[in-house]
Amino acid sequence: MDQINNHPLYKNHNIDSAMSSLWDFYKKRFLRLFIISFAMSLIIQYLSSYINIQELYSITDPMEVLNKMKQMLAPILLVTLANLLFNAVLQYYVIYNPLDRANNIFVSAIKSLKYCLPYLIIMILLAFAGSIAIVLGIFLLIVGALFAVLYIMTLYLFILPVMMIEGPNIGNTISRTFSLTHKNFWPNLGWVAVFLLIMIVISLLASAIILLPFTGSFLKSIMNPSENSSIANLPQNPLFMIFSALAGALTFPLIPLFSCILYFTGRAKEDETRTIVTETGNNRVRVEDLYAKPYSDDHPDNPENKV
Repeated sequence: MDQINNHPLYKNHNIDSAMSSLWDFYKKRFLRLFIISFAMSLIIQYLSSYINIQELYSITDPMEVLNKMKQMLAPILLVTLANLLFNAVLQYYVIYNPLDRANNIFVSAIKSLKYCLPYLIIMILLAFAGSIAIVLGIFLLIVGALFAVLYIMTLYLFILPVMMIEGPNIGNTISRTFSLTHKNFWPNLGWVAVFLLIMIVISLLASAIILLPFTGSFLKSIMNPSENSSIANLPQNPLFMIFSALAGALTFPLIPLFSCILYFTGRAKEDETRTIVTETGNNRVRVEDLYAKPYSDDHPDNPENKV
């Protein structure tokens, strides 16, 4: 994209400027992002209402548990696909709407469709590789598992921006994702760790506020879920769906925004390096420039002729 450096998030960020840019972008476009995210979150909450994990806790027969899990497979896949689709749409909107107002959410939904299939394929590959990495990390105790999660999450955050800006080629997307992740490896992992920590804190606070009207105590519902039977029916409660969607709408835009910041930082570093190489390449000092140029025997400036 020729206008990539005109994007408000395009910058060689440090951690302070990254969080500041994320907040400024989010605050400036809050209403639009909130409405879009609320609609998406509401659909996901509705689809998720068909998945009731609590039912498994009361079943003791392994075969019955297996049959119940088979029944849940279809809604789980549907929720997963809806999440992938909405992430793609919102990511396209965050990238291209600031560059051209014509790229509204409806245009973004249509144009992002061509990225869905390669995105799904890459996510399946990433899920498979991530499962192996996490299992291997467990053998290295908790630290190894946490490192694997951070690494997989960092790769995930680069996928959609790379695909939507540089093209939906699966091979190139995988190659560029690894390249951009590793070029600024430790800062990238550190930023992702900070971002995940912030998201976890926000999610916990939002969950506490949402559960409070229904359970009376957030801590009680977490520590002793068996004592609060109303929790099992919450996913089907329309009011709970709306509250959950409102909470989700606050955080849903943060992931594509942070993905853009990671990608644009990597691109800005590459562009700066490329510019420096181009500028210095045209003025490169050669070895022969360090010595006096030879003159021919009959040249008037030849010092030997002046003796």
